[in-house]
Amino acid sequence: MARELENTGFVCAHCHANISALTNGSYRNHCPVCLYSLHVDIKPGDRANACRALMAPAGLTHKSQKGWQIIHRCTKCGGISANKVATDTQQPDDWELVVRL
Repeated sequence: MARELENTGFVCAHCHANISALTNGSYRNHCPVCLYSLHVDIKPGDRANACRALMAPAGLTHKSQKGWQIIHRCTKCGGISANKVATDTQQPDDWELVVRL
């Protein structure tokens, strides 16, 4: 799948909010309302993971190259991934939820 086709809106599988595509040049991979994600990638963007379970927000980290990232833990297999906090866009991440992590 072409990367430009991945930046689309979706309905969150956890809170059922209608989510818009990012408008800051990046790709949305978690809900800005509840911060949940889906376990779909093995490598970023490949959509090759068969797990497909919900990934719960579990923590926060900061990387000098990527900035603030939400740590997600899979509710089925326990896999862990980090996703950039979405800012400077339509529907930015709920900063109060991010800070609580």
